[in-house]
Amino acid sequence: MKLISKIEFDVNKQEYLDKIRNGSIFIYPTDTIYGIGCDATNEKAVQKIREIKERMETPFSIIAPRKLWIQENCEVFGKGHDYLDKLPGKFTLIFAVKQPGCVANNVNPKDNSTLGVRIPNHWISEVVKELGVPIITTSVNRHGESFLTDISNLTVGIRHRIDFAIDVGEIKGQPSQVVDLVDGEDVVKR
Repeated sequence: MKLISKIEFDVNKQEYLDKIRNGSIFIYPTDTIYGIGCDATNEKAVQKIREIKERMETPFSIIAPRKLWIQENCEVFGKGHDYLDKLPGKFTLIFAVKQPGCVANNVNPKDNSTLGVRIPNHWISEVVKELGVPIITTSVNRHGESFLTDISNLTVGIRHRIDFAIDVGEIKGQPSQVVDLVDGEDVVKR
């Protein structure tokens, strides 16, 4: 794993965006905690994250490139509009999928009809916007382990399977609030 600072990422941004487009697995900061991600349209890369996390069936969420992407690819109605107006923010919103194939099939292997979407209030959202495709956003941990708030606490088992990590020091946060909006009502899951 190559450990880089935000400055190094910014200076070599095009190189790192190309790495993501080519299937790299990376760790990045958000407005909540560190996430592990890849191009959410790349099935092989998504599968690598499933293997790293030892989570073969659990749905993953994505960071959307923009609100318009969410509206084009998800069924947004009822209270979904209210929550969409809260983005960017510390929410993961679950919507019904309007456009099958907007992400790889293994993002939600049990039920491709729903998708969790985020737009963090963080510079990483601008990176995803520039990338132009959604990225996987899931906590950096294996089942039963704590989520990552400091890269120095990254386990060896995960460290050796990551292509690069953007280190901004400790993040004093908690995972995002998950709100199910599939039926147009807001059902808080976490």
